[in-house]
Amino acid sequence: MEDFDGRAAVINIGGADYPLIVTTRATKEIAKRYGGLENLGERLMKAENFETALDEIVWLIALLANQAIMIQNFKNRDNQSGQRALLSEDEIELMTTPADMFNFKNAITNAMFLGTKRTVESEDDGEGKN
Repeated sequence: MEDFDGRAAVINIGGADYPLIVTTRATKEIAKRYGGLENLGERLMKAENFETALDEIVWLIALLANQAIMIQNFKNRDNQSGQRALLSEDEIELMTTPADMFNFKNAITNAMFLGTKRTVESEDDGEGKN
């Protein structure tokens, strides 16, 4: 499994590890569905019912796990045997339990943090300011 430069959280579905990665493409899809990343957390917390909450988490898992698969497929585009099929929401629902969703929700939050974190560096201007 590729490291993705520390940008991914990893979940296990059906005995296989899947990195969850926030790409620009995923960010655009999230913005279309929720109006932006800032609305995602609120939407998940205020889901109308348990079924809706599960649907949203499954959608996000499929979106974020498939980013890693698409990246690997792109890097192996000249090697058909290196290609992997994308995860479907149906597969995720069949291979997981509702109890898994709590851990996946934490992994989604971690992936969002890793994918959107910013490193701020300050430079010493030589004047000795704190």
